[in-house]
Amino acid sequence: MKAIILSGGKGTRLRPLTYSGAKQLVPVANKPILFYCIENIVEAGIKDVGMIISPETGQEIKDATGDGSRWGINIQYITQDVPGGLAHAIKTARDFLADSAFVMYLGDNLIGTGIDKFIDEFKRNMPEALILLKEVDNPKQFGVADVSPEGRVLRLIEKPEVPPSNLALVGIYIFSPKIHEAIERIKPSTRGELEITDAIQELINMGCSVESFVLDMWWLDTGKKDDMLTANAIVLDKWLKGNINGQVDNTSRILGRVAVGKGSVIKESTIRGPVVIGENTVIENSFIGPHTSIGNKVNIIRSSVEHSVIMDESELRNIERLEESLVGRRVKITENRKTHKALRLMLGDDSVVEV
Repeated sequence: MKAIILSGGKGTRLRPLTYSGAKQLVPVANKPILFYCIENIVEAGIKDVGMIISPETGQEIKDATGDGSRWGINIQYITQDVPGGLAHAIKTARDFLADSAFVMYLGDNLIGTGIDKFIDEFKRNMPEALILLKEVDNPKQFGVADVSPEGRVLRLIEKPEVPPSNLALVGIYIFSPKIHEAIERIKPSTRGELEITDAIQELINMGCSVESFVLDMWWLDTGKKDDMLTANAIVLDKWLKGNINGQVDNTSRILGRVAVGKGSVIKESTIRGPVVIGENTVIENSFIGPHTSIGNKVNIIRSSVEHSVIMDESELRNIERLEESLVGRRVKITENRKTHKALRLMLGDDSVVEV
């Protein structure tokens, strides 16, 4: 079995952060979202991975992931010249996939479990497709499935006005080579894209077996700021292990699970976990609250931060309270007045803000 990871797109929902970088490389708990996807595929025993990239951010993805050797896999890069839809991405990867069954994994999706159990079920039952579903509160914003009591998929609708259920398609799919025939039979949607929902529906129309698995654990599509912060909080809650590799002076307090990277210095500060702090970062006379991720080479001086993501080489000085914020790389936030209010910010790379 092979895998393709979709790592293209323009990341419009995360702008301005993604004007200067790929959305799949935005960190969750100080690790790019894409790396969680790769690790999940590796743990399932898959060795051959096609990385679908766009012309705009493809080189950045290549620089970050390399040839896959760090994970013991082979990565082949496949450029999708235009954002033509998920089914178009499969069509673009046709030569790489050949006649293999495969996993398609959206590179900005996180789930709270491994995918090996789904692959095992696919191999046992040999359907033409196995899709993952999750109950959601807002099914109009997703591809939605109508499912029989036995779990057989009856029909799929993309962003329906009247949803047949609250079961949304999760961004992880397992297909047999039959999906290629289905894709050849569909036409672009009103959005001008080859929709994966249409391709799966065509499998159903062809009399093929399409099975589903309803997730009972968390799933996050990290396309927006609030989604990113929620993902960061959940990953820190579930997976962070406390580990102090930097220096913490005697006047500082470390409470709960806190990870501090090499070369980082904590002075006269309180860190209340779960919190992860990268390498060569300075925290001085500050409070870092729960569910916060701080990158490498960050300076936080006389400031309070919680439930936020602060990316590499950024600086906060004299900020009384920063919360629920996603701060890009090389951002500088400083005080220039005495009115103290909580800040809620989304800042792109290379920004300078005075508050």
